[in-house]
Amino acid sequence: MKATLMYGAGDVRVEDVPDPVIQQPTDALVRITTSCVCGSDLHPYGSMSPESGPVRMGHEFLGVVEETGAEVSTLKAGDLVVAPFAFSDGTCAFCREGLHTSCVHGGFWDGLEQEGGQAEAIRVPLADGTLAKLPVEPDSALAPSLLTLSDVFGTGYHAAVSGGVDAGTSVAVVGDGAVGLLAVLSAKLLGAEQIILMGRHKVRTDLGREFGATDVVAERGDEGIERVRELTRGEGAHVVLEAVGYRPAYEQSYGIVRPGGTISRVGVPQYEEAPVGFGSLFGGNITLTGGPAPTRAYIDTLLPRVLDGTVDPGKVFDRTVGIDQVPDGYRAMADREALNVLVTP
Repeated sequence: MKATLMYGAGDVRVEDVPDPVIQQPTDALVRITTSCVCGSDLHPYGSMSPESGPVRMGHEFLGVVEETGAEVSTLKAGDLVVAPFAFSDGTCAFCREGLHTSCVHGGFWDGLEQEGGQAEAIRVPLADGTLAKLPVEPDSALAPSLLTLSDVFGTGYHAAVSGGVDAGTSVAVVGDGAVGLLAVLSAKLLGAEQIILMGRHKVRTDLGREFGATDVVAERGDEGIERVRELTRGEGAHVVLEAVGYRPAYEQSYGIVRPGGTISRVGVPQYEEAPVGFGSLFGGNITLTGGPAPTRAYIDTLLPRVLDGTVDPGKVFDRTVGIDQVPDGYRAMADREALNVLVTP
């Protein structure tokens, strides 16, 4: 079968690899029908050393179950499923609390050797706990939106839920990538009336307005901080959703958050240390939260809204490529020619 491998920064290849096989009785084999290139994939694309490669890529996918291990009880061949970006057993203490990304038996696709979602098929460990069955056909027009449940919609929703967004909060979203735009949509779903999107790409911020942003701030640094404070009566936002992962985005976040407010970080951090002292978080009684989103916990909440058309998060995909064109999809996203790239067989 074909699969995507990254050999180093800027070096993505589609190659023939062995077909996956059942290894454990809790496994399922899935033929992938829809996947994508994630914004977080651009981090290694920009910086990965050749000594670290090659690695299989992709952590979001829809697919059809082809075969199940002897202990899989909730799925059967022919089921269309969505996979979160982390696999989990669904039964440990953390999974029962809705924190599937901390499952004691689970892990992340990007750390699982010889598996990846930008491929024609995949072996799914802990299939009963990981995969969610979908009540549509593989060729459904809803496929792009359903795929967002794997990561970007669930991650944006996690940011908003962790930040405590509700009808009484003003919200600022830092970042106009897919996660940031779906954090806007999530804040709107949770009732926020003022949602400030910080981004400078008009096509993206226009989509952000469609998703519910009431204001757009294109400025960065001190100018951006001043503008957000102007829009919030000089106080700052109750909740800041940071969807970038770089140090300047974090610094912008504590510059625009209201005293007593909350910063919810879901952008994958690309730095080891973050200020938490008197001049950043401590002095203003700021709460810092977020983390890798347990998207499996949110599928049951968000799926009905996708199915009934309440939301259309699949609009974040603005380019579609076949498996052989995945390297060009990476290039297009890195060059800001595409927001999010959908991958089909």
